[in-house]
Amino acid sequence: MKELKRYVGIDNDLHGGMTDTGKIIRDAWAFGLIPETETCEGWLAQGIEGLWVKVNAEWEKYGFRVGGMPPEMQERYLRIQTEAMERAKAAGWSGAQELMGDV
Repeated sequence: MKELKRYVGIDNDLHGGMTDTGKIIRDAWAFGLIPETETCEGWLAQGIEGLWVKVNAEWEKYGFRVGGMPPEMQERYLRIQTEAMERAKAAGWSGAQELMGDV
């Protein structure tokens, strides 16, 4: 029987965690769906997908806009994103990867 693939965790993810899965996790932290200490290491794809469904439902409440969030949540979201970008840049991420598909 083939072993199911498990997520490496946001701390071990590509580009310092600046991936689609990393974004789901950071958004889940901001919305309070999981604690900021939860890296999702070892989670199966179904667990990440379930978290994405919950994150998407939260974004919908705020019109998919950071500006639509309550001030406290907005501050938490921006702090989490700023810290993530700093960690990713320190790990060699530049953001150029995201632009490659637009060329």
